[in-house]
Parts: sequence; structure tokens; C-alpha cells
Amino acid sequence: MEILDLSHNNLSGMLPHCLGNFSEELSILNLRRNQFHGIIPQTFLNSNSIRTLDFNSNQLEGLVPRSLIICKELEVLDLGNNKINGTFPHWLGALPKLQVLVLRSNRFHGHIGFSKIISPFMSLRIIDLAHNDFEGDLPEMYFKSLKAIMNIDEGNTTREYIGEYYYQDSMMVTIKGLDLEFVKILNTFTTIYLSSNRFQGEIPECIGNLNSLQGLNLSHNDLRGHIPLSFRNLKMLESLDLSSNKLSGQIPQELTSLTFLSFLNLSQNHLTGFIPQGKQFGTFGNDSYYKNTGLCGFPLSKRCTTDEIPYPSQEIEAKFESGFDWKITLMGYGCGLVIGLSLGCLIFVSGKPEWLVWIIDKNIHKMIVRNKRSTRRRGARIS
Repeated sequence: MEILDLSHNNLSGMLPHCLGNFSEELSILNLRRNQFHGIIPQTFLNSNSIRTLDFNSNQLEGLVPRSLIICKELEVLDLGNNKINGTFPHWLGALPKLQVLVLRSNRFHGHIGFSKIISPFMSLRIIDLAHNDFEGDLPEMYFKSLKAIMNIDEGNTTREYIGEYYYQDSMMVTIKGLDLEFVKILNTFTTIYLSSNRFQGEIPECIGNLNSLQGLNLSHNDLRGHIPLSFRNLKMLESLDLSSNKLSGQIPQELTSLTFLSFLNLSQNHLTGFIPQGKQFGTFGNDSYYKNTGLCGFPLSKRCTTDEIPYPSQEIEAKFESGFDWKITLMGYGCGLVIGLSLGCLIFVSGKPEWLVWIIDKNIHKMIVRNKRSTRRRGARIS
């Protein structure tokens, strides 16, 4: 047997302990949306072929079994909406093919911390840890290791769905503020959901390196500090939710360069200053900035004072409105300086070059003739 899909039924009881090791050929085990309770089977065959484990929306409890570490073919692990507890299973980072990790709405707790694994979760593209009790700083080490969310060239990537040609995986995704069920998961879809936990501290700048990220939700935590300028590098971002934190400072003007951004929620923070204008920011309503009393400008009714209007960003200052770059201008100044110094040295060395004197005398003569003519004309008019 390769596929066992009992999802969307009303099955109950405890999962049999042999469920994970009764077949070396088993690739898909999908028990989503049932009434199973008890613990997840703790044993799996060393030579198993399991690619998908989906136990979402049951009543399972206990710990994530460490025996999953031997499931080297595992691509999708969905344990969301259960009663599973314990700390973050960092050892899952050693699974070389894991692309989807869903632990949302459980009873996980504690710091995510660091991993002893070199470059953990390198294949991970979908991470959902929302609605748990994680705390401490955001896991900067893991963000730096998410190579599958960096530099995806969609133009040269074959758009496929996770799964076999005869079976595609599905999952529930909260995107742009809506809970949606994806009946297929595109292999270029990338998202990070860490909302509704107790994360603290500042948002790491290194998130800006995830330039193929499409959805980021850090809402309902205790995050402080500024919105990182590095977010301007998230060129593929479609949804950004930083609401219900304690973020302060201004909204970076550079975020207007995110031309795919169609959902923005910065409400219930301590942001101040001028709301960026232009491009996608012209499409966001009041709800995106709700309960940030220090913000001003469109679409809010509060107007900005002169002091609140931002200076041009470094990126904008670096270019003229006409499109010329400062580098080109500086090159022109440099060339002029070199030519001027060269002429000065030539005059100093040769004393009085005849060709230069001839040009100057000729121009002076023309100026004198013009002045005489204009003086005669004025005299004639007066008379």
C-alpha cells in the first residue's frame, strides 16, 4: 500500500502503534479532520518511504515523535489543530526534503532557540507555527538557513505541485487575512506564519534576505523596534501582517517598491509619522493603520505637519527626477576637473600658448564689437 487517505471522516479512537511501520511502501498517510485522540505513533520503519504525514484537525496530544528523524523522504508534516505539546522540535531541521511544516494551534511552548544542525530546514518553504505559546526572540538562525525561500527564479522554475502525479497534497492556509484551503500546493508558494505567540524583541534584518517570500505574518506578538529597512528586498511579497505588536518609528518609504503587495496590516502598533505614498500603498485603507495614533497622511483623515513629512530616502536621493544617477554627475565633475587641471598645467609650463591667446583675443574682440553696436542702437532710439 502506498497511499492511505482517511481524511474528512468521523473516525475516532486511538491510532494503532503499528500505523507507521506496517508497510515500507507507504508514501501518503492522511488522517486529516477526524476525531482521533491519544499520541502519534512513535515508531517508523528505518527504510520507510513516507512523504506526507497529515494529522491536522484531530485531538492528538503528547510530543512530536523523535522517530520522525528517520523519515528521510518526508516533504509534508502537518500536525496543526491538535493538542500536541512540548518545545519546538528543532531536530526536524535535519530532514533534507521537508518543505511544509505546520504546527499551528497546538500547545507548543518555550523558546525556539538554536539548533546544533548546520543549515537546518534548507528545503522548507511553508512554515506555520501560529497560535501556540512560543516565546523569546524570533529564530534568526533559522531565517538565515531558509535557502528554499531565497532567489527562486520563477521564470526558469517548472511550476508543479507538491506530490505525486496521482496524488497532490492539500492544506489550510491563512493568507491575506482569510483562511483558505489549497487543494494543491504549488512548488513556488512560500510563506511564514508566526502569529499569535509571545515572541519578543526586534524583527531580524535577515528576513529581508528571503527575497522569494510571498506571505509574512508576525501579528499578535510582543515585537518592538522598527520595521526593518531590509523588507524592501522582499520583491515577491504579497501579504504582510505585523499587526498587534509594539512596533515604533516610521513606516519605511522604501516599502513602496514592493509592487506585488496586495495586503498590508500594520494596525495596533506605535508607528508614527508620514504614511508612504505611491504604487501599492495607494490601495490600502484605514484598516491597515488602525490604532497607530502617531501616523498621518492618506488614507487617514489626520494631516501631516511640515516636521512629519519625511526626507527623501537614501535610495531616492541617489537619483535625479530626470533619471540621471549621481554616479554619472560625479563622473562629469571628475572629467571636468581633470581637463581643467591639465589646461592649467599646460599654461604654467608653456607660459603663454599662442593658440589659447588667439581664442581669448578673438572672443574679447567679438564682445567689444557687440557692445559698441548695442550702444549705438540705444543712442539712436533716445535721439
